[in-house]
Amino acid sequence: MKDFSVRGVLCLLVLIISIAAPLSVKGSEQAAATQDAAVRSVGTVTAISGNTITLTTESGAELSVTVVDGARLLRVEPGAKDLKSAAPLTLQEILPGDRILIRGKHSGDGKSMQAISVIAMKKEDIAAKRTREREEWQSHSVGGLVTNVDPAANTVTLANSAAGTTHTVVVRVSKDTILRRYAPGSVKFDDAKPAPLDQVKVGDQLRARGTRSADGNDLTADEIVSGTFRNFAGTISSTDTGAGTLTISDLATKQPVVVKIAAESQLRKLPPEMAQRIAARLKGPRGEAASPGNTSGQAPSGNANANGGAAHSDGSARSRGAPDLQQTISRMPAATLADLQKGEAVMVVAAPGAQDSGFTAITLLAGVEPILQASPKEGQSILSPWSMSGAPGGEATP
Repeated sequence: MKDFSVRGVLCLLVLIISIAAPLSVKGSEQAAATQDAAVRSVGTVTAISGNTITLTTESGAELSVTVVDGARLLRVEPGAKDLKSAAPLTLQEILPGDRILIRGKHSGDGKSMQAISVIAMKKEDIAAKRTREREEWQSHSVGGLVTNVDPAANTVTLANSAAGTTHTVVVRVSKDTILRRYAPGSVKFDDAKPAPLDQVKVGDQLRARGTRSADGNDLTADEIVSGTFRNFAGTISSTDTGAGTLTISDLATKQPVVVKIAAESQLRKLPPEMAQRIAARLKGPRGEAASPGNTSGQAPSGNANANGGAAHSDGSARSRGAPDLQQTISRMPAATLADLQKGEAVMVVAAPGAQDSGFTAITLLAGVEPILQASPKEGQSILSPWSMSGAPGGEATP
């Protein structure tokens, strides 16, 4: 998903403008006087009155922008790589929620600016692009646990485990691949930072979007996002709706784990019949717990398209492969912290915070007692960390 981040697009426009010839602004001596000392600011419009725009910058600061007479105003589509397709724009067409790049002169206090150039991305265009790109992530991506990184070959090997089976996919990285990594404690894709391949480690979770081979064993990546996450399961010891946290007794360590529920956290409850079906697959053909790679008597991989089957809009594979559980989960009605009860079994994918500050839930799945009874260890691996909170996997937010 190239240029999914609006920030990345605007930074590219900054580069385009910086190498372009100086703008010729007619009818404005003030604009001409600021050419040599021009600076740039990027942000979101929060208000506009006359020729004054209130802008919230990328750093969160508020900036008052006065658009001088004769300033150059252009509208570009999200994802544009140059200004060739830019269209003229009037000041009256700029509205709150639009993203803009300002070029001009800062005041001495840095709280105001005179703009000689405004390049805007309309709010509705950004929303439409995000919808398209979210659909791309859902239908043309693969995720899993990193089992090998080969910098010389520019490849990453993933193990995708679902419903008791494991499928291996080799992700190929090119010079055009966009690589990002989640920030500590964040579950938002927009917070992911550019990161080179050497930051991807064995044991990380990684999701890649791109073109898959016919057999489904290779993917040439357009974009990759990775991060260090923790998968665990246990029973709820207590909940604190005021603090937005719950305490879980970890099934593996028997230790309490405090998990914060953020606005972007995905909380779901499995219907009993679905939990029973997943548990049956985990038990294997004779009732024993399945292990990764032991597919005897079981359906092929639980990841949509994992074996080359064409994906339906509901996330299932046409002839081979079971439904993609993560996509199925993302379509379920959301649960709340108040819906979770003491003693209830849950599975969690969480992001560790910076400097051992605890965990933030990415996906929390309740109603999983049959799954954990069938295969306590392997059952935990069926969850993906991707919640599509402006990121790969489910519902996106601006």
